[in-house]
Amino acid sequence: MPVYVQHETLNRVSDVFNAEALWQAPGLALLNRRPYLRDLLERAPREQRGRAATRCFSHVTLVLPQEEVDDDRHLTRGARVRDLAQSLQALHQKDFGDLLGAEDVRYHVLGSEKLEPGQVEVKFGHAVYLPAPNEQVLHTVSVSRDSAIWQPVCPIYPNGRLTVLGVDAARATHAVPGWPFAQDANILLINDGPDTPVEVQVRPKDAFECAFDAASGYYTIRARAVDATGTQPRLLLKIVSSGAPAAAMPRPVSAAPAPRAPAVWKARARSLDDAELTAVPVLHRAGPAVDAAAAPDATYAPVMRQRVSLAALALPRLSRYRDTGAAALEFGIGPDLAVGPPAPDCLLGFALDAQDGILAVTADGRQRIAVPNRFAPRDGVEVRVLAPAALMAERYSAIVCLPQAPGLPVIGGTRHVFGRAASMLAGLRVLDGAACLRNADGATSGADRLGLSRNAFGFEAGPDGYRVTRASATQALYHLDEGFAFVAAIEAMEGEAPYVVPLGHHIVAGHYVLRVEA
Repeated sequence: MPVYVQHETLNRVSDVFNAEALWQAPGLALLNRRPYLRDLLERAPREQRGRAATRCFSHVTLVLPQEEVDDDRHLTRGARVRDLAQSLQALHQKDFGDLLGAEDVRYHVLGSEKLEPGQVEVKFGHAVYLPAPNEQVLHTVSVSRDSAIWQPVCPIYPNGRLTVLGVDAARATHAVPGWPFAQDANILLINDGPDTPVEVQVRPKDAFECAFDAASGYYTIRARAVDATGTQPRLLLKIVSSGAPAAAMPRPVSAAPAPRAPAVWKARARSLDDAELTAVPVLHRAGPAVDAAAAPDATYAPVMRQRVSLAALALPRLSRYRDTGAAALEFGIGPDLAVGPPAPDCLLGFALDAQDGILAVTADGRQRIAVPNRFAPRDGVEVRVLAPAALMAERYSAIVCLPQAPGLPVIGGTRHVFGRAASMLAGLRVLDGAACLRNADGATSGADRLGLSRNAFGFEAGPDGYRVTRASATQALYHLDEGFAFVAAIEAMEGEAPYVVPLGHHIVAGHYVLRVEA
C-alpha cells in the first residue's frame, strides 16, 4: 500500500524553535547520520519522473513537546511558535521553489505530551492537508461502535482531497478513538469537491466489508475475520456535510449494498404443543387422533391462546414528577437483550434527566440524542426511538421499541388486572428494579410509582381482541396500533362497556407499551 503519511521523529534537537537547526544541519550534511526536515522532503517527493523530483509536498505538521509549547504560550503568547512556522515556510520556498508551482507552503505547529525534551515529530504526505486561514469546513467525520455514542474524528476541507483514518496519528492523517481493527488497517476518505459525495475505501480491501446505510446516514465497516471473542469487529462512520443532516447525504458510489430497511416486529407462529401451555391450565394439548367413525357426534371448539408482550417502553417526562424528587431514570438493554436496571455490560442504555433530556448510555460514555432515532448497538439488533403522538407528548418524551419483546401467557375468557399491586404480568414490569429511579437526594427506587397505579386497568382476552377498562380514575391509558401509531385514549371505567383493543395492537399504561397477541 502506498505511504500516505510520511512520519519521522527528529531527536536530540537542542532548540526545537530553531528553524535552521530543524531544516538542515550546519556544515557537511553527509557527515550527519540523523535526518533533517529538508532531507525528509527530498527523499519523499510528491511526484517524480525517473529519479528526478517534479513536485514536492508543501503542507507540513510539526509536533513539539507539550511543555515547550505551553511555556511559549505563557511567556511570549505563542510568538516562538509563529516565528518557527514562518521561518520554515521561507526556507521551504527558498530551497524547493521550482517544485512547488502555484501551491502555498503551510506549516502547522502542535504540542504533544508523548514527546520527550529535544524531540520533534514531522508529518507530511498525500494525506496531510492544512487549511487556508479562511477555508470553511466542508464535512465533519465522526465514528461510533454502537451507533449511540458518536465521537468526532476530523473535519474535511474543500481542497483536502485525501484523508486517512487509522489506529494512530503516526500511520494516518487522524487517529480514530477506540480503533477496533488491526494496526495496518486504514480508512481512506476521498474528497473530489463539494458536488461529489465523499468516497470511502478500506485497506486492505479484501479484509473488510463496507456498506452505507442510507436510512441511518452512516457506513458500517466490518472485518471479515472474527476476533478473539468470536465476533467480527466493526466501526460505524458518519460523514456530515456542513449544514445538512447525515441522513440527507447522497449515497456515495462506493457503497454497493442496497439500503437496509428498518426491522419490524413480526408475530411468531407458535405450535399447539408449545411448552408454555403447561402454565395455562385451561388450555389443552392436542390429544391423539380420534377415529371419525368411532365418534361421529364429536364437537370441536377452537382453543384460545392469548399472550401479552412488552413491546416498548414509554419514557415519562420527569418534569411532571418534580414534586416527588425524581431526578433521573435509567435502564439498559443487556447482551441477552433483556431490559432492566443499568449495568456496565449493557449494549445500550437510556437515561432521562429532570429537564426531560434523553441520553444514550454505552461503555463509550453518555450522549444526548434526538427523537426520533434508531440505533444498532450490535449486528442484527436494532432499537428504534419514536416520538410520541401529540396527545401523549405531555406525559411522554419518547417511545423505545425493544429489540426483543418478552411475553407472558394469559388465560382467555378470564378477567385480569395489570398494575403495581397486581401479580399478573409482574414479570413485564422491568423498570420496577430498585436502581432504575434516582431521587435528588441520591436515593434509588423502582420507577413504577411514576405514572402507574396499583391497579391500572382490567382486561379480558377474547378471540377478537382484549376488552379493557380503567381500574383507576387517575390512570392514563392509550391505544396504539400495530405500528405504534396513536389510535385513542382509553376512557372506559369499571361498570361501563369495555374498550376493545384488537389483537396485535398496544396498550400504554405508565412506562409500559403492552402488545396483546393471540
